[in-house]
Amino acid sequence: TSPLSSKRYRLEEKKINFMANSNPTNTFCGWLCLSGLILLMDQASKYAVERTIEYGERVEINSILNIVHMMNPGAAFSLLADAGGWQRYFFIALASGVSVWLVWTMRRRPTRLEAASYSMLLGGALGNLVDRVWRGSVVDFLDFHWSYSHWPAFNLADTAIFIGVCIFIVSTIGSRNHQVHDEGDNS
Repeated sequence: TSPLSSKRYRLEEKKINFMANSNPTNTFCGWLCLSGLILLMDQASKYAVERTIEYGERVEINSILNIVHMMNPGAAFSLLADAGGWQRYFFIALASGVSVWLVWTMRRRPTRLEAASYSMLLGGALGNLVDRVWRGSVVDFLDFHWSYSHWPAFNLADTAIFIGVCIFIVSTIGSRNHQVHDEGDNS
């Protein structure tokens, strides 16, 4: 290999290591604070919607976004919304179990990207868990649409969960690519 490609590889390796490796400044408490911030932002936004917008009302923000006040007793895309009430307790148990697992996993000092992913997932899971416990269902208010086609309404907790999943996928792909480079060097 040429010296230039060798230098490029070392720079890419350093970038991957920087993005992936934990260090002492990546504390467990710091990641929990991020989850707590997500939870607070989610609950504050839902409280504001409940106090300012009537249930079922729609406020047009621009040509693709409305703020609405909806209640979702189901999961994503209103899955199981009409299941008769048992789903509330199922989703409370599921979110509680996932949250405990995420905290346990974050204590094991994951990579930075994994910790960021778990923090986003935890904050989102807790935001929707609080809704199910206190309100009986989840407050959704972000309504994106194009013409008359609407995406199902969602909230900041859902957004955090989506971003957390995306970060997790990126971290998984990044670690696999790094392993492929390492295996290629050993042969």
